[in-house]
Amino acid sequence: METASPRQNKVARLVQKELAEMFQKFAKDWMPGVLLSVTSVRVSPDFALAKVYISVFPTDKTEKVLETLNHNNKEIRYQLGQRVKHQLRLVPEIAIFLDDSLDYIQNIDNLLKE
Repeated sequence: METASPRQNKVARLVQKELAEMFQKFAKDWMPGVLLSVTSVRVSPDFALAKVYISVFPTDKTEKVLETLNHNNKEIRYQLGQRVKHQLRLVPEIAIFLDDSLDYIQNIDNLLKE
């Protein structure tokens, strides 16, 4: 895996910050009772794609949340574009993935307790 350039990291942090703010507002309407966190964002070298990793609590609503976000992907990208239009020339396509590292950590923790 190649390392990201400083520009990629800067764009990724900007996208992560803006999406986190957007998801906080939109989660109330789209997914009441769900805590949604943007854990990380990775931007492709050509800045055309942003892989967004999210964490969902409670975990039993994960599939529904991913389905809702993917269904509203175009609207999310449009809103992101409105927020970053003065910083970015190209608004990246958004691919949303589940960050299951917290589940993995919890599973290891449970195994160690046994």
